[in-house]
Amino acid sequence: MNCEIVAVGSELLTPYRQDTNSLFLTDRLLQLGVNVAFKTIVGDRLVHLVNAIRVALGRTDIVITMGGLGPTEDDLTRQAVAEALGIRLRRNPEIVGALYARFAARRIQMTENNARQADVLEGSVVLENPRGTAPGQWLDIVYGEHRKLVILLPGPPNEVKAMFDAQCMERLREVVPRRSIAFRTLKLAMIGESAADARIAPIYTKYKDVDTTILAHTGDITLNLLCAKVDMETAQARVDELASKIEEELEEFVYATEADSLEQIVLYYLGMHGATLAVAESCTGGMVAQRLTSISGSSRSFLGGAVVYSDQLKTTFAGVPASLIEANGAVSRQVAAALAEGIREKTSATFGLGVTGIAGPGGGSDEKPVGLVYIAVSDGKQTDVVEKRFPGDREHIRAWASQQALDLVRRRLK
Repeated sequence: MNCEIVAVGSELLTPYRQDTNSLFLTDRLLQLGVNVAFKTIVGDRLVHLVNAIRVALGRTDIVITMGGLGPTEDDLTRQAVAEALGIRLRRNPEIVGALYARFAARRIQMTENNARQADVLEGSVVLENPRGTAPGQWLDIVYGEHRKLVILLPGPPNEVKAMFDAQCMERLREVVPRRSIAFRTLKLAMIGESAADARIAPIYTKYKDVDTTILAHTGDITLNLLCAKVDMETAQARVDELASKIEEELEEFVYATEADSLEQIVLYYLGMHGATLAVAESCTGGMVAQRLTSISGSSRSFLGGAVVYSDQLKTTFAGVPASLIEANGAVSRQVAAALAEGIREKTSATFGLGVTGIAGPGGGSDEKPVGLVYIAVSDGKQTDVVEKRFPGDREHIRAWASQQALDLVRRRLK
């Protein structure tokens, strides 16, 4: 069965409020084998709400609305659903009485508009809301000769979660055909989205029963594989088979087969080898260290390091000879190597990592343009240096550089 989630509220169409409820609902629905095919955000205008609900009813089996059940004039969800379905609203005296009792218990006088929350769709089941004043509603109807479920939920996240878990999950289990959904996630580093897809599309397109999605973000790609079957064993076998073939094709780029981040994997490899790491960062300004130290327990493998933005501090903290900087420039293969070697020696770490580059927007030249970054990793015996030219603005160049730096360490440890 397919579902559409309709988030109601003009505030969700501004930069200041995000819809997080649909993430929770999507997780719960997938557990039941329900595919969320659409998510829609609609402002507080009756005509727009009615149209959105009619569209949702026409293309999915289950429609879940969130928000617009309160007492104010812009809480229009009940009215919109009634108009879309051509059914009546009736005021439920028991709910009105419960509202009065709730306000009285708090010694607050209930204003008349609160009674709007007691307007119930004809034929619906009322879903109690112990965490708020607006009850939800459950409607099992025939629309366009097809069975449809329409579920009205309140907007506040604590009310949505409690109501859905307590009063909707079991009802849906009784209605939804048994379906098991298996997931696999593959994480890739430092390969372009188009390059990755060009190599694996011939593989995953043969698996028509597995949904494959590719999400790209600054040197990081997440491949999500999803398969729904009658039983979990069959579904899991399909996604595992596809994942194995993709891993074989993109082996050098795959750093995780779960949702782990690149920094988690680097720390895992360091721990597995009983190794430690220290960093000397110039253009990334401590971004690599920040990513590593965001992981709990990172101190077991990550010793620390230095942000060596000036030439003087490259010499003072990482032991880079001033003559080397003068001869080659601060942004050079030689200085990156010296940063990695010097910080390793200064800290007695197993590995040293050095990063130097031009993040822009100024400071570039024809010979050394903005986006040029050198990254080095050294264990005292061997020093590897990579040269990259990253696209984008300052923020993106620094993010790309930190990703490349961590991936270089990963590849060295793998």
